[in-house]
Amino acid sequence: MAAQTGKDLLIKVDMDGAGSFATMAGLRATRISFNAEQVDVTSLESAGGWRELLAGAGMKSASISGSGVFKDQSTDERARAIFFSGLIPAFQVIIPDFGTVEGPFQISSIEYAGTHDGEATYELSMASAGALVFTAL
Repeated sequence: MAAQTGKDLLIKVDMDGAGSFATMAGLRATRISFNAEQVDVTSLESAGGWRELLAGAGMKSASISGSGVFKDQSTDERARAIFFSGLIPAFQVIIPDFGTVEGPFQISSIEYAGTHDGEATYELSMASAGALVFTAL
């Protein structure tokens, strides 16, 4: 597999609740993280005293973060509306040469910043809020 450019990792938001996804405007850096809690079932009978984990158990979660320049486009407006309304819409994350992850996420934080001689920037963080679907390329 050849190296991929970071700009190909895209975060898309459902703009109207009907599956019309648009790329979040102005993002310069994006990140997705997958997590799975372990359920330890080690006992005195565990072979050699080695830890044993229960397969298929534990809570799974994902988090998304991004940062970029504030462009005040429709996706910026949608992100603000989602946050202030407490909505949990569908998002898509396009991972180059890997696939697409889609499902409900809650925007847990939005931060805006800027200097007097620079551009306005923003950062956002999201937490998965339900089952995610992975579609391989």
